[in-house]
Amino acid sequence: MASPPLLLRHMASPPLLLRDMASPPLLLRHMASPSAPPPPYGVALSPPPPYGVAPAPPPPYGVAHAPPPGYAPPFQPCACGLCDESPLQWMFNLMTRSEEEDAAYPFKVFISNLDRRELLGVASLLTSDPDYFLEIARNKNGSNRLQKLVGKSDDVDNLICDAILYRFLHVMTDKHASYVATRGLRVFAGKKKEFMCEELIHHALLLARDRHGCVALNEMLTDLDHPYYRNQLLDIVAHNALPLSNDTSGNFVVQHVLKLNNPRTMGNVALSLRGHCIDLSFKKYGSYIVERLLEADESVAVVVMELVESNGDRLMRLTRSEYGNYVVNKALKVTQRRKTRVDLFRGLVQKLMPFLTFLRKSRGNNIAVFLESVHQTEVA
Repeated sequence: MASPPLLLRHMASPPLLLRDMASPPLLLRHMASPSAPPPPYGVALSPPPPYGVAPAPPPPYGVAHAPPPGYAPPFQPCACGLCDESPLQWMFNLMTRSEEEDAAYPFKVFISNLDRRELLGVASLLTSDPDYFLEIARNKNGSNRLQKLVGKSDDVDNLICDAILYRFLHVMTDKHASYVATRGLRVFAGKKKEFMCEELIHHALLLARDRHGCVALNEMLTDLDHPYYRNQLLDIVAHNALPLSNDTSGNFVVQHVLKLNNPRTMGNVALSLRGHCIDLSFKKYGSYIVERLLEADESVAVVVMELVESNGDRLMRLTRSEYGNYVVNKALKVTQRRKTRVDLFRGLVQKLMPFLTFLRKSRGNNIAVFLESVHQTEVA
Protein backbone atom coordinates (compact mmCIF):
# COMPACT_ATOMS: atom_id res chain seq x y z
CA MET A 1 0.00 0.00 0.00
CA ALA A 2 2.89 2.32 -0.80
CA SER A 3 2.04 5.70 -2.36
CA PRO A 4 -1.59 5.67 -1.17
CA PRO A 5 -4.31 6.69 -3.63
CA LEU A 6 -6.73 9.48 -2.97
CA LEU A 7 -9.06 6.99 -1.30
CA LEU A 8 -6.39 6.29 1.31
CA ARG A 9 -5.98 9.99 1.96
CA HIS A 10 -9.60 9.97 3.04
CA MET A 11 -8.59 7.15 5.40
CA ALA A 12 -6.32 9.53 7.33
CA SER A 13 -9.55 10.49 9.10
CA PRO A 14 -11.33 7.13 9.19
CA PRO A 15 -14.73 8.28 10.40
CA LEU A 16 -15.04 10.59 7.40
CA LEU A 17 -14.23 7.80 4.97
CA LEU A 18 -16.62 5.38 6.55
CA ARG A 19 -19.36 7.96 6.63
CA ASP A 20 -18.86 8.20 2.93
CA MET A 21 -19.02 4.41 2.84
CA ALA A 22 -22.14 4.33 4.97
CA SER A 23 -24.24 6.76 2.91
CA PRO A 24 -22.57 7.10 -0.47
CA PRO A 25 -24.01 7.28 -3.88
CA LEU A 26 -20.51 6.49 -5.15
CA LEU A 27 -18.34 4.25 -2.96
CA LEU A 28 -20.98 1.82 -1.68
CA ARG A 29 -23.66 2.42 -4.28
CA HIS A 30 -23.48 -1.18 -5.44
CA MET A 31 -24.12 -2.40 -1.89
CA ALA A 32 -27.29 -0.32 -1.56
CA SER A 33 -29.17 -2.06 -4.40
CA PRO A 34 -29.26 -5.66 -5.59
CA SER A 35 -27.85 -4.74 -8.98
CA ALA A 36 -25.70 -1.94 -10.36
CA PRO A 37 -27.64 0.90 -12.08
CA PRO A 38 -27.42 1.17 -15.87
CA PRO A 39 -24.83 3.58 -17.27
CA PRO A 40 -25.96 7.12 -18.23
CA TYR A 41 -27.30 7.64 -21.71
CA GLY A 42 -24.48 7.66 -24.21
CA VAL A 43 -21.96 5.97 -21.92
CA ALA A 44 -20.76 2.62 -23.19
CA LEU A 45 -20.58 -0.47 -21.05
CA SER A 46 -17.21 -1.61 -19.75
CA PRO A 47 -15.09 -3.00 -22.60
CA PRO A 48 -14.19 -6.70 -22.68
CA PRO A 49 -10.77 -7.75 -21.32
CA PRO A 50 -7.81 -7.07 -23.64
CA TYR A 51 -6.85 -9.69 -26.18
CA GLY A 52 -4.76 -12.42 -24.56
CA VAL A 53 -6.08 -11.82 -21.04
CA ALA A 54 -7.74 -14.93 -19.67
CA PRO A 55 -11.29 -14.62 -18.30
CA ALA A 56 -11.87 -15.00 -14.58
CA PRO A 57 -11.57 -18.63 -13.43
CA PRO A 58 -14.79 -20.54 -12.64
CA PRO A 59 -15.85 -20.88 -9.00
CA PRO A 60 -14.58 -23.93 -7.05
CA TYR A 61 -16.30 -27.27 -7.63
CA GLY A 62 -19.72 -27.37 -5.98
CA VAL A 63 -20.05 -23.58 -5.69
CA ALA A 64 -22.80 -21.88 -7.70
CA HIS A 65 -22.14 -18.79 -9.78
CA ALA A 66 -24.96 -16.90 -8.09
CA PRO A 67 -24.17 -15.19 -4.79
CA PRO A 68 -26.03 -16.53 -1.73
CA PRO A 69 -29.21 -14.86 -0.55
CA GLY A 70 -28.57 -11.69 1.41
CA TYR A 71 -25.19 -10.93 -0.15
CA ALA A 72 -24.53 -7.83 -2.19
CA PRO A 73 -23.13 -8.48 -5.66
CA PRO A 74 -19.37 -8.02 -6.18
CA PHE A 75 -18.16 -4.47 -6.65
CA GLN A 76 -17.16 -3.00 -9.96
CA PRO A 77 -14.21 -0.57 -10.04
CA CYS A 78 -15.07 2.66 -8.24
CA ALA A 79 -16.97 5.04 -10.52
CA CYS A 80 -15.96 8.22 -8.73
CA GLY A 81 -12.76 8.58 -10.71
CA LEU A 82 -10.85 9.59 -7.57
CA CYS A 83 -9.60 6.17 -6.55
CA ASP A 84 -6.83 4.13 -8.10
CA GLU A 85 -8.20 0.95 -6.43
CA SER A 86 -11.65 -0.55 -6.21
CA PRO A 87 -13.23 -0.57 -2.72
CA LEU A 88 -12.79 -4.36 -2.58
CA GLN A 89 -9.10 -4.16 -3.45
CA TRP A 90 -8.54 -1.34 -1.00
CA MET A 91 -10.25 -3.27 1.81
CA PHE A 92 -8.32 -6.43 0.92
CA ASN A 93 -5.03 -4.53 1.24
CA LEU A 94 -6.14 -3.05 4.56
CA MET A 95 -7.06 -6.47 5.98
CA THR A 96 -4.01 -8.39 4.77
CA ARG A 97 -1.22 -5.83 5.13
CA SER A 98 1.79 -6.86 7.20
CA GLU A 99 2.27 -6.09 10.88
CA GLU A 100 4.94 -3.52 9.94
CA GLU A 101 2.52 -1.70 7.60
CA ASP A 102 -0.24 -1.90 10.20
CA ALA A 103 1.93 -0.32 12.92
CA ALA A 104 1.52 3.19 11.48
CA TYR A 105 -2.27 3.09 11.90
CA PRO A 106 -3.33 -0.19 13.60
CA PHE A 107 -6.49 -1.92 12.46
CA LYS A 108 -7.66 -2.07 16.08
CA VAL A 109 -7.51 1.73 16.26
CA PHE A 110 -9.18 2.04 12.88
CA ILE A 111 -12.28 0.05 13.89
CA SER A 112 -12.44 1.72 17.31
CA ASN A 113 -13.02 5.07 15.55
CA LEU A 114 -16.04 3.78 13.62
CA ASP A 115 -19.63 4.24 14.70
CA ARG A 116 -22.11 1.38 14.42
CA ARG A 117 -23.25 2.26 10.91
CA GLU A 118 -19.70 2.60 9.61
CA LEU A 119 -18.68 -0.69 11.21
CA LEU A 120 -21.59 -2.41 9.53
CA GLY A 121 -20.45 -0.91 6.22
CA VAL A 122 -17.01 -2.49 6.68
CA ALA A 123 -18.56 -5.88 7.53
CA SER A 124 -20.92 -5.64 4.54
CA LEU A 125 -18.00 -4.97 2.23
CA LEU A 126 -15.95 -7.85 3.66
CA THR A 127 -18.81 -10.35 3.28
CA SER A 128 -20.16 -9.03 -0.03
CA ASP A 129 -18.68 -11.99 -1.92
CA PRO A 130 -17.98 -15.50 -0.51
CA ASP A 131 -14.72 -15.97 -2.43
CA TYR A 132 -13.48 -12.55 -1.35
CA PHE A 133 -14.25 -13.26 2.32
CA LEU A 134 -12.56 -16.66 2.13
CA GLU A 135 -9.43 -15.19 0.53
CA ILE A 136 -9.06 -12.70 3.38
CA ALA A 137 -9.77 -15.35 6.03
CA ARG A 138 -7.08 -17.63 4.56
CA ASN A 139 -4.48 -14.92 5.01
CA LYS A 140 -2.81 -14.93 8.44
CA ASN A 141 -3.19 -11.18 8.98
CA GLY A 142 -6.64 -11.17 7.41
CA SER A 143 -7.76 -13.92 9.78
CA ASN A 144 -6.47 -12.01 12.80
CA ARG A 145 -8.32 -8.84 11.77
CA LEU A 146 -11.55 -10.66 11.00
CA GLN A 147 -11.38 -12.13 14.51
CA LYS A 148 -11.16 -8.60 15.88
CA LEU A 149 -14.46 -7.76 14.16
CA VAL A 150 -16.29 -10.74 15.67
CA GLY A 151 -18.35 -9.62 18.65
CA LYS A 152 -18.34 -5.91 17.78
CA SER A 153 -22.10 -5.86 17.20
CA ASP A 154 -24.92 -8.30 16.57
CA ASP A 155 -25.39 -7.01 13.01
CA VAL A 156 -21.70 -7.52 12.22
CA ASP A 157 -21.83 -11.01 13.75
CA ASN A 158 -24.83 -11.88 11.57
CA LEU A 159 -22.89 -11.05 8.41
CA ILE A 160 -19.73 -12.87 9.48
CA CYS A 161 -21.70 -15.91 10.66
CA ASP A 162 -23.50 -16.12 7.30
CA ALA A 163 -20.19 -15.87 5.46
CA ILE A 164 -18.66 -18.67 7.55
CA LEU A 165 -21.69 -20.93 7.13
CA TYR A 166 -21.79 -20.39 3.36
CA ARG A 167 -18.25 -21.75 3.00
CA PHE A 168 -18.10 -23.79 6.21
CA LEU A 169 -15.92 -26.67 5.00
CA HIS A 170 -13.53 -24.33 3.18
CA VAL A 171 -13.17 -22.18 6.28
CA MET A 172 -12.80 -25.05 8.75
CA THR A 173 -10.18 -26.92 6.72
CA ASP A 174 -7.85 -23.93 6.32
CA LYS A 175 -5.11 -23.26 8.86
CA HIS A 176 -5.86 -19.55 9.31
CA ALA A 177 -9.52 -19.27 8.28
CA SER A 178 -10.54 -21.88 10.86
CA TYR A 179 -9.53 -19.47 13.64
CA VAL A 180 -12.29 -17.10 12.50
CA ALA A 181 -14.86 -19.89 12.87
CA THR A 182 -13.46 -20.95 16.24
CA ARG A 183 -13.63 -17.37 17.47
CA GLY A 184 -17.19 -17.14 16.16
CA LEU A 185 -18.32 -20.24 18.04
CA ARG A 186 -16.96 -18.76 21.28
CA VAL A 187 -18.68 -15.40 20.78
CA PHE A 188 -21.89 -16.13 18.87
CA ALA A 189 -25.08 -16.75 20.83
CA GLY A 190 -28.61 -17.91 20.12
CA LYS A 191 -29.45 -19.03 16.60
CA LYS A 192 -26.02 -18.13 15.24
CA LYS A 193 -24.34 -20.59 17.62
CA GLU A 194 -26.97 -23.24 16.89
CA PHE A 195 -26.45 -22.92 13.12
CA MET A 196 -22.68 -23.24 13.62
CA CYS A 197 -23.15 -26.34 15.77
CA GLU A 198 -25.48 -27.96 13.22
CA GLU A 199 -22.87 -27.51 10.50
CA LEU A 200 -20.16 -28.80 12.82
CA ILE A 201 -22.11 -31.98 13.55
CA HIS A 202 -22.99 -32.49 9.88
CA HIS A 203 -19.34 -32.26 8.79
CA ALA A 204 -17.67 -33.67 11.93
CA LEU A 205 -16.19 -36.80 10.33
CA LEU A 206 -14.89 -34.91 7.30
CA LEU A 207 -13.23 -32.37 9.56
CA ALA A 208 -11.77 -35.07 11.81
CA ARG A 209 -9.95 -36.59 8.83
CA ASP A 210 -8.47 -33.30 7.64
CA ARG A 211 -5.09 -32.11 8.94
CA HIS A 212 -6.36 -28.60 9.70
CA GLY A 213 -9.97 -29.57 10.26
CA CYS A 214 -9.04 -31.94 13.09
CA VAL A 215 -7.31 -29.09 14.95
CA ALA A 216 -10.34 -26.81 14.54
CA LEU A 217 -12.70 -29.60 15.62
CA ASN A 218 -10.64 -30.24 18.76
CA GLU A 219 -10.70 -26.52 19.63
CA MET A 220 -14.46 -26.42 19.24
CA LEU A 221 -14.94 -29.59 21.31
CA THR A 222 -13.01 -27.90 24.11
CA ASP A 223 -14.80 -24.54 23.90
CA LEU A 224 -18.36 -25.65 23.11
CA ASP A 225 -20.55 -24.83 26.10
CA HIS A 226 -23.84 -26.11 24.68
CA PRO A 227 -24.42 -29.52 26.39
CA TYR A 228 -26.77 -30.91 23.72
CA TYR A 229 -24.48 -30.24 20.76
CA ARG A 230 -21.32 -31.10 22.70
CA ASN A 231 -22.69 -34.54 23.62
CA GLN A 232 -23.74 -35.13 20.03
CA LEU A 233 -20.22 -34.37 18.82
CA LEU A 234 -18.65 -36.60 21.47
CA ASP A 235 -20.98 -39.44 20.49
CA ILE A 236 -20.08 -39.09 16.81
CA VAL A 237 -16.38 -39.37 17.62
CA ALA A 238 -16.90 -42.25 20.06
CA HIS A 239 -19.05 -44.31 17.69
CA ASN A 240 -16.54 -43.81 14.87
CA ALA A 241 -13.48 -44.27 17.08
CA LEU A 242 -12.12 -47.26 15.14
CA PRO A 243 -11.85 -45.67 11.66
CA LEU A 244 -10.72 -42.38 13.22
CA SER A 245 -8.04 -44.12 15.30
CA ASN A 246 -6.56 -45.57 12.12
CA ASP A 247 -6.59 -42.20 10.34
CA THR A 248 -3.52 -39.94 10.37
CA SER A 249 -5.63 -36.93 11.44
CA GLY A 250 -8.62 -38.61 13.05
CA ASN A 251 -6.52 -40.27 15.74
CA PHE A 252 -5.73 -36.83 17.18
CA VAL A 253 -9.47 -36.21 17.61
CA VAL A 254 -9.92 -39.52 19.46
CA GLN A 255 -6.96 -38.71 21.70
CA HIS A 256 -8.38 -35.26 22.41
CA VAL A 257 -11.82 -36.65 23.27
CA LEU A 258 -10.24 -39.08 25.74
CA LYS A 259 -8.31 -36.21 27.35
CA LEU A 260 -11.62 -34.50 28.15
CA ASN A 261 -12.23 -37.28 30.71
CA ASN A 262 -15.94 -37.61 30.02
CA PRO A 263 -16.84 -41.00 31.62
CA ARG A 264 -19.67 -41.81 29.19
CA THR A 265 -17.51 -40.99 26.18
CA MET A 266 -14.56 -42.99 27.54
CA GLY A 267 -16.82 -46.02 27.87
CA ASN A 268 -18.25 -45.56 24.36
CA VAL A 269 -14.78 -45.26 22.81
CA ALA A 270 -13.68 -48.42 24.63
CA LEU A 271 -16.70 -50.31 23.29
CA SER A 272 -15.95 -49.12 19.74
CA LEU A 273 -12.32 -50.27 20.03
CA ARG A 274 -13.00 -53.59 21.78
CA GLY A 275 -11.11 -56.34 19.98
CA HIS A 276 -8.85 -53.84 18.17
CA CYS A 277 -6.67 -52.58 21.03
CA ILE A 278 -3.75 -54.90 20.23
CA ASP A 279 -3.77 -53.91 16.55
CA LEU A 280 -3.74 -50.23 17.53
CA SER A 281 -0.94 -50.82 20.04
CA PHE A 282 1.45 -51.79 17.25
CA LYS A 283 1.08 -48.27 15.79
CA LYS A 284 2.57 -45.07 17.18
CA TYR A 285 -0.57 -42.95 17.51
CA GLY A 286 -2.82 -45.94 18.09
CA SER A 287 -0.71 -46.88 21.11
CA TYR A 288 -1.32 -43.40 22.55
CA ILE A 289 -5.07 -44.01 22.35
CA VAL A 290 -4.81 -47.41 24.06
CA GLU A 291 -2.65 -45.92 26.83
CA ARG A 292 -5.34 -43.28 27.38
CA LEU A 293 -7.94 -46.03 27.74
CA LEU A 294 -5.79 -47.71 30.39
CA GLU A 295 -5.96 -44.57 32.53
CA ALA A 296 -9.77 -44.59 32.88
CA ASP A 297 -11.84 -46.83 35.15
CA GLU A 298 -14.48 -47.12 32.42
CA SER A 299 -12.11 -48.65 29.87
CA VAL A 300 -9.11 -50.28 31.57
CA ALA A 301 -10.80 -53.70 31.78
CA VAL A 302 -11.55 -53.71 28.03
CA VAL A 303 -7.86 -53.32 27.14
CA VAL A 304 -6.41 -55.69 29.75
CA MET A 305 -8.92 -58.46 29.03
CA GLU A 306 -7.99 -58.28 25.35
CA LEU A 307 -4.31 -58.68 26.29
CA VAL A 308 -5.03 -61.61 28.63
CA GLU A 309 -7.26 -63.41 26.13
CA SER A 310 -4.96 -62.87 23.13
CA ASN A 311 -2.88 -65.52 21.39
CA GLY A 312 0.47 -66.03 23.19
CA ASP A 313 2.62 -65.48 20.11
CA ARG A 314 0.76 -62.31 19.24
CA LEU A 315 1.15 -60.97 22.77
CA MET A 316 4.88 -61.73 22.73
CA ARG A 317 5.28 -59.83 19.44
CA LEU A 318 3.43 -56.92 20.99
CA THR A 319 5.68 -56.83 24.06
CA ARG A 320 8.76 -56.72 21.84
CA SER A 321 7.39 -54.16 19.36
CA GLU A 322 8.46 -50.52 19.23
CA TYR A 323 5.23 -49.08 20.63
CA GLY A 324 3.40 -52.09 22.03
CA ASN A 325 5.90 -52.65 24.84
CA TYR A 326 4.86 -49.32 26.36
CA VAL A 327 1.20 -50.35 26.29
CA VAL A 328 1.86 -53.69 28.03
CA ASN A 329 4.16 -52.07 30.60
CA LYS A 330 1.51 -49.44 31.37
CA ALA A 331 -1.19 -52.11 31.65
CA LEU A 332 0.90 -53.92 34.28
CA LYS A 333 1.55 -50.78 36.32
CA VAL A 334 -2.03 -49.50 36.14
CA THR A 335 -3.61 -52.79 37.20
CA GLN A 336 -1.06 -53.20 39.99
CA ARG A 337 -2.02 -49.79 41.42
CA ARG A 338 -5.75 -50.47 41.17
CA LYS A 339 -6.33 -52.72 44.16
CA THR A 340 -9.89 -53.34 43.01
CA ARG A 341 -8.67 -55.08 39.83
CA VAL A 342 -6.16 -57.53 41.27
CA ASP A 343 -7.67 -60.23 39.03
CA LEU A 344 -6.64 -58.29 35.91
CA PHE A 345 -3.12 -57.78 37.21
CA ARG A 346 -2.66 -61.45 38.15
CA GLY A 347 -4.07 -62.64 34.86
CA LEU A 348 -1.71 -60.43 32.84
CA VAL A 349 1.36 -61.41 34.90
CA GLN A 350 0.60 -65.13 34.49
CA LYS A 351 0.10 -64.62 30.74
CA LEU A 352 3.49 -62.89 30.38
CA MET A 353 5.68 -65.00 32.71
CA PRO A 354 6.38 -67.76 30.12
CA PHE A 355 7.94 -65.11 27.82
CA LEU A 356 10.30 -63.71 30.44
CA THR A 357 13.44 -65.14 28.79
CA PHE A 358 12.47 -63.82 25.36
CA LEU A 359 11.74 -60.36 26.72
CA ARG A 360 15.23 -59.80 28.07
CA LYS A 361 17.60 -57.88 25.77
CA SER A 362 14.73 -56.75 23.55
CA ARG A 363 12.33 -53.80 23.44
CA GLY A 364 10.38 -55.69 26.07
CA ASN A 365 13.22 -55.56 28.59
CA ASN A 366 11.27 -53.02 30.68
CA ILE A 367 8.49 -55.61 31.00
CA ALA A 368 11.01 -58.32 31.95
CA VAL A 369 12.41 -56.12 34.73
CA PHE A 370 8.89 -55.48 36.06
CA LEU A 371 7.97 -59.18 36.02
CA GLU A 372 11.19 -60.12 37.84
CA SER A 373 10.48 -57.56 40.57
CA VAL A 374 6.98 -58.99 41.00
CA HIS A 375 8.35 -62.53 41.19
CA GLN A 376 10.97 -61.55 43.80
CA THR A 377 8.30 -59.83 45.90
CA GLU A 378 6.13 -62.94 45.86
CA VAL A 379 9.07 -65.23 46.77
CA ALA A 380 10.09 -62.96 49.65
